[in-house]
Amino acid sequence: MKLNPLVAIVIAAHNEESCIEATLKAALAQDYPVSQVVLVADNCTDATVSIAKRLAGVRVVETSGNVHKKPGALNLAWTLLRDEIDYFACLDADTVIPPEAVSQWVAQMVAEPQTAGISARFTMQPKPENSAWENLLARLQKAEFAQWTDAALGRGGHTTVLAGTACMVAVAALDDVHESRVAEGVTDGPWSYASDVEDFELTYRMRRLGYQTKVSYTVRAYTDAMVSLRTLWAQRMKWQGGTVDDLLRLGLDRLTWRDWGQQALGLAAAMVRIGWIAMTLLFAATGTLHLDLRWFAIPLLFVANDIKKSLRVPHRDWKDVLLAGLLLPQELFAWLRAGWFLKSWTECLAHRVTGTTKDRWAAQISAEAA
Repeated sequence: MKLNPLVAIVIAAHNEESCIEATLKAALAQDYPVSQVVLVADNCTDATVSIAKRLAGVRVVETSGNVHKKPGALNLAWTLLRDEIDYFACLDADTVIPPEAVSQWVAQMVAEPQTAGISARFTMQPKPENSAWENLLARLQKAEFAQWTDAALGRGGHTTVLAGTACMVAVAALDDVHESRVAEGVTDGPWSYASDVEDFELTYRMRRLGYQTKVSYTVRAYTDAMVSLRTLWAQRMKWQGGTVDDLLRLGLDRLTWRDWGQQALGLAAAMVRIGWIAMTLLFAATGTLHLDLRWFAIPLLFVANDIKKSLRVPHRDWKDVLLAGLLLPQELFAWLRAGWFLKSWTECLAHRVTGTTKDRWAAQISAEAA
């Protein structure tokens, strides 16, 4: 292992003029001697490229004829840089990392040589310019991802998905994934074009090759929240639908059992909520619905648990704790989760029967552009 590994920060962007400058400036401000900061501008029609070219130290690569969106952009970057560096630090175009992020990533990668990649502990923050509703959605997502991070750290940092939001991956592991694809007749590169959740699929392949994949013990990344129900729904349908498609294709094995379990729990939670509504309506219709104060003990336990978890939310304030204690916002968010779990499974199973597909990337891009 090199004493000072070579690192490139790679940012794939499609029409990200509103946020790309902050992302690039944070990448350029790293306290680790980063070899290159590369913006892969994928079919951009706005000012993304011109903004990036104004920043000294940014290498701009524009895709030509790429129809594979982010995976195609990342494979292009890997092709250009694989012989020049040891690690890729991959960022979404709306994600800002602190100055010590790369040095902390590298330190963990060097200390744990069996690790193929390390995801950041990412979060999102409410913004003063946003409406109260938009910041409510941001806080709910912040709490959700804090729980995801805690769950991974509780497993020693092991994760089944290196979140493409912000992660560092070893070029050697990417090369090994590529070689495994070549053996299957696929020569595009390490990132899959057949998956809507290319980061999950890549992580699975790394784990299958014997590598470990981790959530960072220290690296924090700050990304934009979805601040409308339309964009949140489109994002989660891409994530959830893509995960279901991949799990149906990969099947149940020692590497996917945890993800299958999470799907089962998500579907069970959805069915419990639907069953609760159905039983309440049935009792009301038959005149047997009565108020029993003892049943309030159950939601109070949920509230206490949510408040406890809120104390682990990064950069929390009193509003985060209050939100956890109100029950209703968290419950409404749980109903949203139930909705995209049920719809994605229904949609994916229907597509397998009919042989049709859905462009979830296009749906998310359309929702964010509206």
